[in-house]
Amino acid sequence: MTILDELAEYAAARVAAAEKYVSAEEVRERALSLPKGDFAFEKALAKDGLSFICECKKASPSKGVIAEDFPYLDIAKKYEAAGADCISVLTEPKWFLGSEKYLEEIAGEVKIPCLRKDFTVSDYMIYEAKLLGASAVLLICSILSPSAIERYLGVCDELGLSALVEAHNAEEIKTALSAGARIIGVNNRDLTDFSVDTGNAGRLRTLVPEGVLFVSESGVKTREDVAKIEQSSADAVLVGEALMRAEDISSKLAELKGER
Repeated sequence: MTILDELAEYAAARVAAAEKYVSAEEVRERALSLPKGDFAFEKALAKDGLSFICECKKASPSKGVIAEDFPYLDIAKKYEAAGADCISVLTEPKWFLGSEKYLEEIAGEVKIPCLRKDFTVSDYMIYEAKLLGASAVLLICSILSPSAIERYLGVCDELGLSALVEAHNAEEIKTALSAGARIIGVNNRDLTDFSVDTGNAGRLRTLVPEGVLFVSESGVKTREDVAKIEQSSADAVLVGEALMRAEDISSKLAELKGER
């Protein structure tokens, strides 16, 4: 079993535990009772130029604890002030030391869209994301069947949420497109062994047609990395570790954006 399999299995166990307190039907009704979203996440990615999705992440399976000091609200506010277009918030608690509380508080404080970064394996988690204030959820092709991706996209549409559908290879991009994904992210990190190939997204870029938003995920450390992504005509880049390790988050984001 790979770490990705373990993450998916643990996510399912988390859902089962949550359902003991709030039933699937109740969480659905609560989510649907809220005003429908306006797909703010994908609107933010569709602007001219490269959009930046900046990540609040305390730890990861491959790196362990990345940010010992983790003032997540301050980090999110710095991202927004420095010109981030969206914020990705880890809610996976075991390997990434994330929390639903982080997402709820950040979404309540910033005006830019937030992505619930987790290992979605159930409609329940999408309804939760809506209740927590997220504008988008992550759907990972390698842990979901094509029919599940299609169903989850339908749930997102019903709620007015965007879905970042993550692929790692050509076959997964084909699956995402067939399911109707409007945003496809290509991860430069292989989640089965956490090796990083910074050229992966660039090589697969041509497989995503015009009209579908394209996001390059992981492995971005320098302005040169971002410049290569811009040359591939990507719509957005997701940056996490480089910002979390920076002494000055605002300065690092400005550097990546080519503003200094």
